[in-house]
Amino acid sequence: MSKSDRNAISKNDLVDPSERYRKLSVIIPVFNERNTVVEIVRRVRAVELPGDMDREVIIVDDGSTDGTHEVLDQLRDSTVRIIKSPSNSGKGHALRVGFGAATGDLVIVQDADLEYDPEDYPKLINPVLRGKARVVYGSRFTGERRNMMFLHWVGNRFLSLTTNILYNSTLSDMETCYKLFDRELLQSLTLHSMKFEIEAEVTAKLLKKRVRIYEVPISYAGREFDEGKKITWRDGVTALWTLLKYRFVN
Repeated sequence: MSKSDRNAISKNDLVDPSERYRKLSVIIPVFNERNTVVEIVRRVRAVELPGDMDREVIIVDDGSTDGTHEVLDQLRDSTVRIIKSPSNSGKGHALRVGFGAATGDLVIVQDADLEYDPEDYPKLINPVLRGKARVVYGSRFTGERRNMMFLHWVGNRFLSLTTNILYNSTLSDMETCYKLFDRELLQSLTLHSMKFEIEAEVTAKLLKKRVRIYEVPISYAGREFDEGKKITWRDGVTALWTLLKYRFVN
């Protein structure tokens, strides 16, 4: 950890977390999710955040071709911002765009496919408000869940195990979508990923900074390929390479 990072943390420790964290930015990367994006935005708007926290929703449409553009135009209001990409560049690119646009004190990633329930937001936020963490991951393997396919389970557990071996951690779910960050800490990371390997890159760079990641159990209702799931075994191979690469380079 650099001297500047230590100084920033020591200054933040002097501020009551419940006063420092007053706004949540929800980043929703979207690609061809016309049938679910309206419902996920409704759920994000409806969840009661702790401490009367404000929220903003930033939807990054990553070149959708199924009519998602038209649906998103109907969702735009004072709390929902729409950023449209002219072509499909990948989840990593969409998230980096969203991270750069965020103005909240905390930032959370929300997929648009209804696998993750925004009702779990308070579980992720509360450890930060209690001063226990600056980064919180929601674990799909310690909470209520719809069982995923065996190969997906094996792939996720293998990548988490690899993360723990390489970076001396004990994460149960490195690949989870639900990652909550202190925005200043998140924006101190230089991220390059274009696709699903963003999960591995951000985790690797946090752990290399010796940031302790806090985990909480979340619910999970995973989709399968016939329901629109997009991640494949090839993305798992890329995530593995990303973990190995960033273990030895910045």
